[in-house]
Amino acid sequence: MSTPIHRRTTAVRGSGVAVLKAEARLILREPAALFWVLAFPTILLCILGAIPSNREQEADLGGLRVVDLYVPIAILIAVLMAGLQALPPVLTGYRERGILRRMSSTPVRAGSLIGAQIALHGAAIAVSALLALAVGRIVFDVALPRQLFGYLVALALVTLAALGLGAAVSAVCRTTKITQAVGSAVFFPAMFASGVWLPVATMPDVVQRIVTLTPLGAAARALDQAAAGQWPDWTHLGVTALWAVLLIAAARRWFTWE
Repeated sequence: MSTPIHRRTTAVRGSGVAVLKAEARLILREPAALFWVLAFPTILLCILGAIPSNREQEADLGGLRVVDLYVPIAILIAVLMAGLQALPPVLTGYRERGILRRMSSTPVRAGSLIGAQIALHGAAIAVSALLALAVGRIVFDVALPRQLFGYLVALALVTLAALGLGAAVSAVCRTTKITQAVGSAVFFPAMFASGVWLPVATMPDVVQRIVTLTPLGAAARALDQAAAGQWPDWTHLGVTALWAVLLIAAARRWFTWE
């Protein structure tokens, strides 16, 4: 009687690129799902910018206007939409439909799949950020970031942190309904931390210190500083980077095929 031989499928070179291409084709088949990432933040910026009082300079804001502060907030909304509303249902939906179970018998690694989703949703965030910056500049005469490199660094870090959070949520949630419930529960506190209802720079000192311990709050301050021409505070960048590393590591550690 022969003993069954268990073969372990190993990753092959180029499998990560193949996964990225396949996931890109799938995501482009449902462009409506990207509306909330690509278009909604800029639409919200236009609505807020249309309020006359938001276009007036305020001494409490250092001579800035409310609309000036809401350009980076619009970008952070795109980050949140991608990380908590768009990415998690994709991976959890794959698990529910048995797609992940079938993929587990192929050379595809979990890291390749998570990485492909992060890359694609990260690209959507980049497009949304460019759109918000362009509309802010052309329509509302909002100055472009004066410390551009620092702005890009902060945006890249918070993008990784938010998408890492979304991947971690999808890793521990077994169904799409649970994923959506958890994502929504995290989404609204994250919106507050990013300054949607009250810009972080205008929050009371105690609240501001607490908020800047979160990736969205720290990124909001970093983006504001870069927009004003300063290099973002290393503490804010460090907090955001630490969250990004921890959340992506957690997503890979907790991810299961079934």
